[in-house]
Amino acid sequence: MDLFIQKYKPKSLKDIEGQPTAELQNYVQTYAKQKKKALLVYGPIGTGKTASVHAMAADLSLELIEINASDVRNKDAILSTIGNAIKQQSLFQKGKIILIDEVDGIAGNADRGGLQTILTVIENSTFPVILTANDVWDQKFSSLRKSCHLVEFQTLNYLSILASLKKICHQEHISFDELALQQLCRESDGDMRAAINDLQVLASDKNISQEEVTKHFQRRTKQSISQALLKVFKTKQLDVALPAFEDVNEDLDKIFLWMDENIPLEYQKTEDLARALDYLSLADVYFGRIRRWQHYRFYVYIYNFLSAGVALSKDEKYPGLITYKPTSRILKLWMANQKNLKKKAIAGKVAEKTHSSIKRSLEDVSYLRYLFQHKKNDAIIQFLDLNSEEVLWLSK
Repeated sequence: MDLFIQKYKPKSLKDIEGQPTAELQNYVQTYAKQKKKALLVYGPIGTGKTASVHAMAADLSLELIEINASDVRNKDAILSTIGNAIKQQSLFQKGKIILIDEVDGIAGNADRGGLQTILTVIENSTFPVILTANDVWDQKFSSLRKSCHLVEFQTLNYLSILASLKKICHQEHISFDELALQQLCRESDGDMRAAINDLQVLASDKNISQEEVTKHFQRRTKQSISQALLKVFKTKQLDVALPAFEDVNEDLDKIFLWMDENIPLEYQKTEDLARALDYLSLADVYFGRIRRWQHYRFYVYIYNFLSAGVALSKDEKYPGLITYKPTSRILKLWMANQKNLKKKAIAGKVAEKTHSSIKRSLEDVSYLRYLFQHKKNDAIIQFLDLNSEEVLWLSK
């Protein structure tokens, strides 16, 4: 079963509801006359920014060169990806669009010249450069705003989302209660992708009822992580996997650890395991973006990767039942930390006395152990104020 979000991805600008797509097309078609050599499209998640650029490239038969600034954030990485593309003509003399997605993912100094490199790309590009962002009003983006023509994508009106969902329902032969579909659209908070994902979950029996929509958005009886893992690992049905974690009342960090621990136990084929871990990795990337920029709508995509992504990674269901177990990583980290507590405590005393860093002092502890293993040194004990347990540890 295909994901609706991929199956019904806009193929043309006419498929995109409620956004100023004509402004994008006009900019690209009159690029040679434009004073500003880049277009910055900004607005909330799920409003069609990236999809519009893809659809426009298809409409105008232009080659699309795309990078995600959240993943390719430093000077070398950006230039290696699009450095040549901004000057070279496409095959068959087609024009190009350079798309830099999620430009607000560049964090600043830590990204080693990434933002300045993008400004240089804009200045030197022969082709239209289009950037997308959720929020560009941070002071660090002031120079970028000045270099770009700004186009705002507003939060989608629920009626625009409703029109798109009705089209999908007709294509998929899904019957629906009008009020139920309206409720689903309102609950999406203007995020088209989230609404389409919810529709697919609810449409497993080809019918959307108000009762089911209400249940879908209510907190139901909680289930354990083990029960959720059972749903994910033992199905290849999208409608079973997608809602697997909806009723798990656990932190996402803990769910990640459970998945990391149990995927290798369930997926025995190398190819299945690799695909499942790829989806786990993708979910972790989006979780990192939430922590950095508070883009909370990314939770929708995280749970899709953890549920449907992992479930569909296997070629076939594995027979037999496995007792899924909590992660042992935290215990292992605790044991390793306990093992190093004495070393860290001694390093702290060395650092204090020598006015150096803990990291540097940890290296010195190895030399102290060598000295104490050959001869007890009262002067060092007194100088560092070592207790009996620390002396014993150094002497072993």
